[in-house]
Amino acid sequence: MVDNHIDTASGKADGLDKCPKCGSTEISLRPATGMLVCHFCRHEWAEAGIEQQFGLDSAIGDLRGTTVASGAAALQESAQDVLTLKCQACGAEVVVNTQEALQSRCHWCRQTLSVNTQLPNGAVPDGLLPFSITREDAIARIDAFVKSRRFFAHPKFVREFAPTEVVGVYMPYMLLDANTHVDLTGFGEIQTRRYTRKRGDDEVTLYDADVYQVARSFDVHIDDVMIESSAQRADIDWSRNTNNIINSIQPFDVKAAVAYNANYLRGFTAEKRDLDVSSLGREAHDRLLSIGRQRANDSTGQYNRGVRWETEHLDVKGTRWVAVSVPVWLYSYFDGRLTHFVAVNGRTGETMGSVPIRYGRLIPAAVIIGIVGTAVGGFLDFFMG
Repeated sequence: MVDNHIDTASGKADGLDKCPKCGSTEISLRPATGMLVCHFCRHEWAEAGIEQQFGLDSAIGDLRGTTVASGAAALQESAQDVLTLKCQACGAEVVVNTQEALQSRCHWCRQTLSVNTQLPNGAVPDGLLPFSITREDAIARIDAFVKSRRFFAHPKFVREFAPTEVVGVYMPYMLLDANTHVDLTGFGEIQTRRYTRKRGDDEVTLYDADVYQVARSFDVHIDDVMIESSAQRADIDWSRNTNNIINSIQPFDVKAAVAYNANYLRGFTAEKRDLDVSSLGREAHDRLLSIGRQRANDSTGQYNRGVRWETEHLDVKGTRWVAVSVPVWLYSYFDGRLTHFVAVNGRTGETMGSVPIRYGRLIPAAVIIGIVGTAVGGFLDFFMG
């Protein structure tokens, strides 16, 4: 149930999204600066940050109930993916398929038309992070990543590898702020003695420890938890794909997210959100509890043998949900069984991925490493034991 709404609608009509200086619609993103640039007058600018513009920087401790921004509102199955925009320059009607793009050109006057307002089908987020890593930089990073793994890569993949096929994609996420209270109870151990005993021909290490009952109860205000809002990307199944590598290139500097403007998408693709706040409840609860548990663990350093939590309870007093899109350079390769991805964070350049393996080289190398490791360990035990 949604208790509060935040209106992040752009206030612009569907259609023309003009340069604020000359009125041209020939606009695109300059990744090197993260700024929009007008192709006609060369004016550069950036949309305002969403935190300040829409009051998303208000105190998390004041949150009560569920607050949802316009772009994170519930999806409506009845909403159509195909929209008709009326060109405000010449009056022609232009069809835009929001599954594939949020911009089009008028076929009569060549003006660029954009979907500028939040739509009930989830096509438009509240904000986005512009690309700041160029395509050339991303290609170089992907090429270097694969070359460093070439020895173990499958020969067919090495022959067919084409890093220039990289695409820039805006990935949909929900940003979650949460005002929570956490209660944990369990047992902590403080080691008092360590010693060895003979058991047959072996020596085993034993410990003595004092055991204490431990409890923690505290408020925790959690800011900007990123949760995937695409069902396909949230499906982490190694038998089909390597989607999980997109999580490994985080974090994204979401504090720098700007208000949505379709011109940021020109030259890139965008994946549309298809999961509601109600669909993300379990994932959100687990993430928030995990953060609370970590916060509690930070206060239990005196228990040098660790703490085992027996009961955990999370009370969520208030949440705030905002839809954002983040930039990823993505290279994909299908090996006949699953799709491999190499991803580059479009803001930081962090790169991670997977390549099809040549097991004929990997297994012998693993065996050799294991033998060498065992030999070195035995050598050190002999001279230092």
